Order: sequence, then structure tokens, then C-alpha cells
Amino acid sequence: MKLLFWVSVLLLIYPYVIYPLLLRYLVRRERLAETTAMAEMAKMSAADLPCMTVIVSAHNEAAVIEEKIRSTLACDYPADRLAVVVVSDASTDATNAIVERLAAVSPNVRLLAIEEHRGKTAGLNLAMEHIDSDLVVFTDANALFDPTALRLLAECFADAEVGYAVGAALYTRNIESGAGGNEGLYWRYELAIKELESAFGSVVGGDGAIYAIRRALYEPLAAEDINDFVNPLQIIAQGYRGVFCAQARAYEDAANDYDKEFRRKRRIVCRSWGGLVRYAGRLRLQRYPRFLFMLVSHKIVRWYTVLWLVLAFATSCVLTASGRGGIYVLALCGFLGLFALAFAGWRRIRDGASAAACFSIPYYFLMSNLAALLGIVDYARGNRYITWEHVREA
Repeated sequence: MKLLFWVSVLLLIYPYVIYPLLLRYLVRRERLAETTAMAEMAKMSAADLPCMTVIVSAHNEAAVIEEKIRSTLACDYPADRLAVVVVSDASTDATNAIVERLAAVSPNVRLLAIEEHRGKTAGLNLAMEHIDSDLVVFTDANALFDPTALRLLAECFADAEVGYAVGAALYTRNIESGAGGNEGLYWRYELAIKELESAFGSVVGGDGAIYAIRRALYEPLAAEDINDFVNPLQIIAQGYRGVFCAQARAYEDAANDYDKEFRRKRRIVCRSWGGLVRYAGRLRLQRYPRFLFMLVSHKIVRWYTVLWLVLAFATSCVLTASGRGGIYVLALCGFLGLFALAFAGWRRIRDGASAAACFSIPYYFLMSNLAALLGIVDYARGNRYITWEHVREA
């Protein structure tokens, strides 16, 4: 029982504390061994920048699609090498009309309208059949690029070993209240890990807001795949690496509704787990030890956080009841305190009141990790998420 307690506690804290510290140590050790810091990405002149297509996934995005297109075209990138393709997945609002109006005055803009609601991944597969540019950037309709973002992403590919480059998605509005505040805090932590992973080998996964690949490396995805997790697995398996470019920024609103955020995370993990089942076999340990170490540490162990928490709590109860005392009593009190704070946060949020960080953070932690575990359960039960509804919809 003691062994089970300590193993579950170790697995509980590993992805959040031990893994980032271990990764930081490994990166620093290698830098010292090489006596040089990680090289800066090569600067490119306008004449050297490759042709790039920005694919915007859209489903009923009339509220944001015009600003998205205009801000993309305003980026510091040669107009004769930049195209914007909006994949409208059975939009029923004015999304298509807005894109068509902009396409009529700009040859760089194109609408790919899909009549049947087939889901984001199916739309991307279809769009890629009509694209032959050197680079492709995947993005969401509500993510606005920093003017230099596209150029910085392109410069990452000056390294012939780079197959994908991930930018930094930063939250602007909704970050002080609701789920957005905790999501913003969590995402800043994630960006720090991405920088370390990139320095150590390859960043694990992409980002739906700002994520670029070499067009030649794209492989058609299953309809239930989530492209910004599965596509990097495919690219790594082809012998390339992925880098994180913190200066290539996109800005979007954080979700301000916990229930919608719960459903989003559950759907993402279900689709990611399915992709892992289908594609991880292509990554051999002998060839990709670093990436597999980071994949397991960053994703797989973390997705099971609620399981480790339940095991640690249950074993601390048994050990305390058997009179072992000491550290097990302290652990039990800590778990009970976490649950009490999370419950208080849930009650306040359910009643429409604002919750202080001491309540909302424990609630968000448990909520998001429960969603992850349920996503894996969904996959095991045969549930699949193909079409999507963004969290901004009422």
C-alpha cells in the first residue's frame, strides 16, 4: 500500500513539477557541454521567404472572419507569396458572404465552402489537395497574428531539419475572470515548457491558433484526428523536428465559461488519444527517444492526473486508518483541502459569483484533468468527435 501511495504521488506531481525541472536541467547541461546557447533562427530577406498559404478553419465565424483576414494580409510578408484560404465548414451565418466580398477585391483570398458539416480535419484534408505552396500555416478564425508572426515562422524553416514550427498563442480578453483567468495562467506555464522541449529536441504538438508545416510533409488525416497533435507525430516519424518560436505570436480570447472549456478539453483529449493509438507505433524508441520521453511526460502521464489523484487519496485514507500517521495524515489533509477548495469554487461559479484564485484554480485543475480522463474513456467506449462547436458560441 505504501508503494502504491508513493508511486501515485510521484505520477501526480511528475508532469507538473518534476518534468519541467528535469527538462530544464537537461537543456542547461547540453548547452554547457556544447559551450553555446541555442542558435537564433536565421534571418531571411524578403526575396528568400518561401511561398506560404494560411488556412483559416471556420464554422459560423461572421463576427471575427473579416478582422482575421485583414490582419493576416497586413502581416509583414511579401504579398506575392502569401495566400489565405478560408475553409468554411457548413457555415450558416454570413461567414461565406464576407469571405467572398473580400476575395473579390484581393486575389490573395480564397473561400473553400463545404456544404455538409464534416468537421475541421476533413476540411483541412480537402484544402491541402488544392495547395502547393512551400509552407502552410494552420490557424483559427479568432486568432489574430502579430504583424511579424508569419515571417518569424517562415524563418524557422531555414533549418532543413525543421518540419513544423509552433507560435505562441496569447490570451487577451477574458483573462481576468471565469475560466479564462485560469486557462491563461495554465497556458503561460505551457509556453515555458514548449520552449524547453524545442531546445531539447522537438516541441510536442502544435497549436490550432498558429502552427506551420512544410507542405510536402502533410499526410491526410482521419476525420476524427486532431490535426495539431497528430500531424506533428507524422512529421516526427518522417525524420524532422518541430520548433517553438515564442516571438511568432497570435492573440485570441480565452474561454470564459467552465462548462464549455470542460467539453472542449474532453473532446481534444479524446481525439488526441485516438491519434496516439493510431500513429505512435511509427515512433521507434531507438530512433526517437527524446521525443517519446517528452510525449509521455507532457501528455500521457498528465492525461491520467485524476487517476493518480484518486489512487493517492485512497491509499492515504487506508494508511491513515491503519494508524500509519505522519506523512500520510498530512497527505490526506492536503487532498481534502484541495477537494474542499475546488468544491467551494464550483459552488461560487455555479451560483454566478466570482471565485477567488484560491477557489477557482483548484476547481479548474480538477475540472480540466477530469475532462482529460473522460476523453480517454470516451475513446475506449467508441465515442468520436468529428464536427466541432467553438467555445465562443452561446
